[in-house]
Amino acid sequence: MCPSTDKMTSHKSYINSPNSSSNARPTSPSRNRPHQVQNFPIGSEVVAKYNFEGTKNKELSFTKGEILIITKYTADQAWHYVKNTYGKEGIVPTNRLTLRQGVQLQAMPWFHGKMDRIEAERLLHPRENGLFLVRESNHYPGDYTLCVVYSSSVEHYRVKKNDSGMSVDEEIFFNNLIDLIDHYKFDRDGLVCELRKPVEKKGKQEYCVDQKAFEKSGWVIDKADIELQDELGHGEFGVVYKGIYKGKPVAVKTLKEANNIDDFLVEASSMTNLRHDNLVQILGITMRPVPIYIVTEFMEKGSLTDYLRSRGRSVVKKSDQYKFSCDVCKAMVYLESKKVVHRDLAAQNVLLNELGTAKVSDFGLARSVEYYQDGGKFRIKWSAPEALKNNHNFTHKSDVWSYGILLWEIYSFGRVPYPRIPLTDVMTKVSGGYRMDAPDGCPAPIYKIMQDCWKINPDHRPNFETILQSLMKDVGSFT
Repeated sequence: MCPSTDKMTSHKSYINSPNSSSNARPTSPSRNRPHQVQNFPIGSEVVAKYNFEGTKNKELSFTKGEILIITKYTADQAWHYVKNTYGKEGIVPTNRLTLRQGVQLQAMPWFHGKMDRIEAERLLHPRENGLFLVRESNHYPGDYTLCVVYSSSVEHYRVKKNDSGMSVDEEIFFNNLIDLIDHYKFDRDGLVCELRKPVEKKGKQEYCVDQKAFEKSGWVIDKADIELQDELGHGEFGVVYKGIYKGKPVAVKTLKEANNIDDFLVEASSMTNLRHDNLVQILGITMRPVPIYIVTEFMEKGSLTDYLRSRGRSVVKKSDQYKFSCDVCKAMVYLESKKVVHRDLAAQNVLLNELGTAKVSDFGLARSVEYYQDGGKFRIKWSAPEALKNNHNFTHKSDVWSYGILLWEIYSFGRVPYPRIPLTDVMTKVSGGYRMDAPDGCPAPIYKIMQDCWKINPDHRPNFETILQSLMKDVGSFT
């Protein structure tokens, strides 16, 4: 990208002396040192590495750890235009910023980096089925090796990379190694068994997940900057609060049990790699002191279920129902493109912001939670028959089934699915061909989408891209 030709005062006279304070002006790059500063991509999120207090008209002050968005370039590469979380725009010194990226591979509890076959087998003890680790391949640079224990032996699978993605069998491909591992946790799909437990990293202190990866990627925030306020409810890991962070309302997920720390951090790392207007976005994570917090954007109108039930037909119009349907579908198209399976799509896991935009939540959590029908963590009424029958085999097509149930919730104004049918009978009736009738007032094209989502054969269900095209085809018939 080329710098803009915006006219502005030159900042090349600003010099950092060895004794300057953290608020001193940064040095503009010399022509002989072009790599001292960089152009961050327009629209990217950056994190402030130091405090900066602007003194000139166009300069924007910020504090260490503040999140900014690059809006455009200046004629001087040492300065960029940014926008802060309050929408205020100005120019800032480039060398005070670092690009905010998703937490990468090193954060994963199962990734051990460079390691030979003998060392991997030494670490894979006790020889319990499903114990696993991932190492960098010694014989094929750039590839990885997945090592899995089964029947007291260790199987080594080469993970190959090509233009289609990453794969162990060249039949199923994934965007990255994290998605590949998450898939085989729920479905052995050609492996000797499912991946059940990662080997703890060498030198493990408090957590298996590498906290430095969060810090390096710019996601760690200071707990002192967060003020907890009202309790919003209970999540899978602990209590969720409304809070204030740098003057703005946020939602704060807390950890209730120390033995869930790694799962909690894996959820956070998943969220840092997924960015979409219809997904609830993570703002940061605290590390110490415990308990750990995951801080996300605050959704003023709460869950879609509660909103539909409390407002009802007098407030929620068909145009609103249509918008909610599209918002959720757009999020799922994005997750499908990233090869991420949600596994727990329901109106309760969709939140509304102040403008009424619907955003899918718990898309990171759903990848790491173990579901048990008897334990109450498994949404039977929302789950596809094959997911209930086949060892909880969740796929994009089982998410499509759940989306059909979610549509029924939207158009029934938040009713519980399968009314008057006991929970224990739902699976039998659905497997026998029973399907819910259209809610009162539901447009026929919407009910047709529900029916398509509920095809008993997953291969006969549409994908989310096809569903979105159906929704966008004839807006008038839906509203």
